[in-house]
Amino acid sequence: MASPTPEAQGKGAAYIFLGPELGKKQGAINEIRRKMQGCEETVLYAGETPISQIIFEIQNQNLFASTRLLLIKNAEAFKVQTIKEKTEVALLASCLHELNEGTAVILISDEIRITAGLDDAAPKDNRRIFYELFENEKNEWVRNFFGQQGFTIDDEGIETVLELVENNTEALSRECLRLTQFLKKPDEKVQAIRADDMEKWLSHNREESAFTLFSRIAAGDFPKALDSLAAILAEKKFNERTPQITMAGITSCFRKLRAYHTLAESGRIDNFELKKIGISFPRARDEYAMAARRYNAQAAEACLAVTAEYELLLRSMGNALESVLIDTWLIKIYDLAA
Repeated sequence: MASPTPEAQGKGAAYIFLGPELGKKQGAINEIRRKMQGCEETVLYAGETPISQIIFEIQNQNLFASTRLLLIKNAEAFKVQTIKEKTEVALLASCLHELNEGTAVILISDEIRITAGLDDAAPKDNRRIFYELFENEKNEWVRNFFGQQGFTIDDEGIETVLELVENNTEALSRECLRLTQFLKKPDEKVQAIRADDMEKWLSHNREESAFTLFSRIAAGDFPKALDSLAAILAEKKFNERTPQITMAGITSCFRKLRAYHTLAESGRIDNFELKKIGISFPRARDEYAMAARRYNAQAAEACLAVTAEYELLLRSMGNALESVLIDTWLIKIYDLAA
C-alpha cells in the first residue's frame, strides 16, 4: 500500500516501519524520500539521542528546505520502565501527532513491535511490519530476479542461493546481481544457472558480511572472524555505514539464536518451526545448532547486550577508534562462549 507523503497530505506525516525484511523496508523509505525531492534528511538513533533532543529536531524549522525527513532508527530502544520514560515517550507521541507541514518522521526498527506508548503515533495506514518472506516467496523472488536478468535457475540452484546468502531481499539482490555479472555471457540471450555454479561462486567469492561473520563466530574460528571483520571494514570506502549495517546484521543473527533456544527449551525444534524463525535450510540449521552449543540462551542474550553497547560506541566515538572498538567487541563475544 502506498503511504501518503507530507506533500500529498498538506501536513506532516509520521510512519512506523518495523520488521526484519530490510530490502522492502528500505524500498518503502526510498519511495517516501523520492516523493520528498530536495528534502533535508536527518538520522537519529533511539537509545543514543535523548528523547528531548529528538523532539527538538522534529519541531525545529529549517529555513532552507521546504520538506524535512527524519529517520529515527532502533526505535525498539524507546522504553517506558520509569515515570520519566513514560512521560518522555508520551511527549514524543504527541509531537508525532502534530508535525509541521512538510515534515515526515519514520520510526524504524528490525523488531516487530515497539513500546505501546508509540503504537498509535502514526496513522494506521502508515504503520507497516516488513516480515521476512515465506519460503515460497523467497523461492519465487530469486527465480524472478534471475529471470529479469536473462537467466533460468532450477529449484536446486535456488536452494543453494538461499543457504549461502542472508535471507532478506537487500542482501539477496546485492549478491545475486554480482553473480549475474560474473556469469553473464554476451553471446547468449538466456542462460541456465546450475546449482554447482552457484555454490562454487558464492562459497568463494561472496562479499564478507554479518552473515559470513556469524558463521565464523558460530564455528569458534577467531582468526577467520578477524579476517572477516577486516574485509568488512575495507568495504567502508564504498558505504560509510558498513560497520553499523554489520552490527545490525549480527544482532539479527543472535536474535534468531535466541529464538532457536526458545524452541529447544519447549521441545519444538523441527523444520517447520525453524522455518518460522528464518532458519530454513540444512546449512543454516547446522550453523545455528553449532552456535547454540557455543552460546547458551543466557550467552545469546549477553551477546545481544554487548552488540547493542558497541553499536552505540561506534556511532558516538567516531572513525578514529572504529577498528579498536569492533575488534574489542569480537573478543567480548568470544569470551561469552561456553
